[in-house]
Amino acid sequence: MKIAMIGAGYVGLVSGACFADFGHTVCCVDTDPAKIAALEDGRIPIFEPGLDTLVADNVRHSRLTFSTEVSGAVAQADVVFIAVGTPSRRGDGFADLSYVYAAARDIAASLDGYTVVVTKSTVPVGTGDEVERIIREARPDAAFAVVSNPEFLREGAAISDFKRPDRIVIGAEDDRAASVMREVYQPLYLNQAPILVTGRRTAELTKYAANAFLATKITFINEIADLCEQVGANVQEVARGIGLDNRIGAKFLHAGPGYGGSCFPKDTLALVKTAQDSGTPLRLVEAVVAVNDQRKRAMARKVTAACGGSVRGKTIAILGLTFKPNTDDMRDAPSLAIVAGLQDGGARIRAYDPEGMAGARALMPDITYTDDPYECATGADALVIVTEWNAFRALDWTELAARMPGRTVVDLRNVYRPDDIARHGFRYVGVGVPNA
Repeated sequence: MKIAMIGAGYVGLVSGACFADFGHTVCCVDTDPAKIAALEDGRIPIFEPGLDTLVADNVRHSRLTFSTEVSGAVAQADVVFIAVGTPSRRGDGFADLSYVYAAARDIAASLDGYTVVVTKSTVPVGTGDEVERIIREARPDAAFAVVSNPEFLREGAAISDFKRPDRIVIGAEDDRAASVMREVYQPLYLNQAPILVTGRRTAELTKYAANAFLATKITFINEIADLCEQVGANVQEVARGIGLDNRIGAKFLHAGPGYGGSCFPKDTLALVKTAQDSGTPLRLVEAVVAVNDQRKRAMARKVTAACGGSVRGKTIAILGLTFKPNTDDMRDAPSLAIVAGLQDGGARIRAYDPEGMAGARALMPDITYTDDPYECATGADALVIVTEWNAFRALDWTELAARMPGRTVVDLRNVYRPDDIARHGFRYVGVGVPNA
């Protein structure tokens, strides 16, 4: 099939490359000429493991192309995906749908023959109705259908998630559109990926409900971690104990500094706003949002306490800046609030991240960036692990001890066992675990 992907950001580029790898002919369209020029030159604007190879392979086989022109891509397409940004709107936290609606207007101008228009972006309930209204108003003669097909991609594992999904959700209002979408995903039948066909509004809400539930699991185990610290329990063992229950499951039960990234923060806010506007407030999700925001700031206080109650004049080494490993995404990363809190306390910050420092420099220009973990730790009074990159899982603690005048390690991801660090003369502070 011929597919147009409007938006060559994270979701659009990964989805477009994977569809091309299935054998479809895909054109990724973006209004940013610099991004398209980079892609045509083989330069990938985001870090996602395996994406550079996937894009290069499909470009070489002429299944994947890039353009700044919507009209040509849409006119030739059987299916047009809208994969543009839906950031939180300033003031009320609702999703900013201006990019979605602009894409709908551009698509309407270029439709040629029956076309399925698919919202891949995460959008509030009823957005598909408005997209359909915009296109119908502009082109009353056009033959088209609007479908919701939310993405469930984890940054750092997006290609695997796309090709081996837990489920594919298709929100369609007619059988013909649903049939076209089944054909789009036909290559996944071999993987026996379940396809759930629902109404359009149900599909839109399913995405938000899924992210809100996962955010709730993270926030729940983080609060249990706080309780563990007070009563002498171990949150890792608690998480394993409850995660072995099939009704609960082990995923998203790792205590840490709070969730961040491009999805959970904005999607929980948008869901809260939708519920409030509908007169059915989701108090549990409201609490999740509030607790998570507070937790990021609390982690700076945790580091300060580990440093004897003050960080004024002290050098703090931060390992990991991105919101999770295997991505360069700094959006709503816990490190932003942690660094700001430590700076407010008078600390000097040194930092290292394998992939995120370019993005971090734009957000935190007043800290010292280093080339590796050991340079980062040189002269530090304390070392803080914020993101659990694999590169931080087997550090040479003898070397670190020789470089650090301080002997404090704050492991906000519980990467290490306390006794292993204590053997090297460090004081270890984890999250929800007994300290060494």
